[in-house]
Amino acid sequence: MAQTEKPGLIDRTLSQLRGAWRDIAASTRVAVTGAVRPDLPDDDAARLKRQIVACLEGRGGEVSARARAADLGRVYLTLDDTGRARFLGMLAGEFAADHAAVDAAIAAVQAAGDEAARQHAEADLRRALLPPWQRLLTGFNALPEGVKFLVDLRADIIRLGKGDAALGRLETDLKDLLASWFDIGFLDLKRITWDAPAALLEKLIAYEAVHEIRSWDDMKNRLDPDRRCFAFFHPRMPSEPLIFVEVALVDGMAGNIAALLDQSAPAIDAPDADTAIFYSISNAQRGLAGISFGDFLIKRVVDDLAAELKGLKTFATLSPIPGFRDWLGAMLAADGAGLLTEADAKALVAETGVADGAGALRALLDMPWHEGEATAQRLKQPLMKLCARYLLREKRDDGRPLDPVARFHLSNGARIERINWLGDTSVKGLAQSAGMMVNYVYKLGDIEDNHEAYSDQGKVVAASSVRGLARRERSSRGAI
Repeated sequence: MAQTEKPGLIDRTLSQLRGAWRDIAASTRVAVTGAVRPDLPDDDAARLKRQIVACLEGRGGEVSARARAADLGRVYLTLDDTGRARFLGMLAGEFAADHAAVDAAIAAVQAAGDEAARQHAEADLRRALLPPWQRLLTGFNALPEGVKFLVDLRADIIRLGKGDAALGRLETDLKDLLASWFDIGFLDLKRITWDAPAALLEKLIAYEAVHEIRSWDDMKNRLDPDRRCFAFFHPRMPSEPLIFVEVALVDGMAGNIAALLDQSAPAIDAPDADTAIFYSISNAQRGLAGISFGDFLIKRVVDDLAAELKGLKTFATLSPIPGFRDWLGAMLAADGAGLLTEADAKALVAETGVADGAGALRALLDMPWHEGEATAQRLKQPLMKLCARYLLREKRDDGRPLDPVARFHLSNGARIERINWLGDTSVKGLAQSAGMMVNYVYKLGDIEDNHEAYSDQGKVVAASSVRGLARRERSSRGAI
């Protein structure tokens, strides 16, 4: 789930950080001499390299090293994408582990004649494997907002370093470093309310990745008494949510996102609700991609809500199916003749006049088909059956479901409960999921068993109604 960024918010954050680090650097005479141009041409890069070497050598003691690190970080934040790519390339290429030193250390381990010699050689090998850039970047940890700087630095590497092997190694090592700092045991779960600082609420608006928050009224509606919002925070990033989940407290299973987010809908008293609907989970930090918090977040929130509201009987999601339309398009192109049942194909041919069922389906999906009641009804059964097939049977090479949201919830111990027709008719919902949404249910007594069945056997746990749709799709498929 990618984050959405608002330029004004990002610009203010960078300005504040540059100012704070400029003051630290100014406390000693260690700043990079002269201005550095945004694209980091060769002469400016050479001056930055000398500054990095000075940082690594620790010239002038700890205070000077901290000031040099602050100045390097301040300069990095002034660079454009070209300059940042050059800086990161220099870091990855010229301050990586020394291959010759590593080879020599490996040879010393292999040649060790006794246990004491081997332990000494292994310690030397560990030191040789530690790239100099890691010592440099770890130094940012001591600076104000230094951890956030490193998280954003990894986001830059991911964005700018595609296909570059050296930057790939740098990104992987930085990910491992961040994963150790962002262990789930270090994180705080907090409920966010309308009384939270405006700066934090603004970040929720910026980072919401599933259903855009369109206004402050929309934000307030999502934090009303019959709603909940929870986020994980790190002690070194107390004002930056890492991941957050939005929950609606309702009666019965919700199946339509527009109705769920309708600001004019009457509120329910939270203690009277019987169902908690998780309708949006957003990762807020691109630089923490691949470091998973979502599974812990869902389980913690379920536990907290169950303790707070005794009337809750059902914990479920209202989720998009983001890979369905792409899969369907590829299938129609590759195997269209065998994709539809004979009856479904005939109905679609009659609707459009196109000669074959696959072509008719493609033609209808390129139109605003959901606006016509008769057309939508003709598409309902074939699309829901194909969606059930996609969720239950279509797998990646590793045997896991194609759909990323399905993988997330199934791995957490949920089951596929219901496919909702026309659950999201927004432009995004139609483009990703053909307007459908799905409920995943977290049944407290089954979560661990479902998780183990999925992890050990790749089993997709689903309600009988969803399995029935998939069976009908399989048994009656024909060609036309």
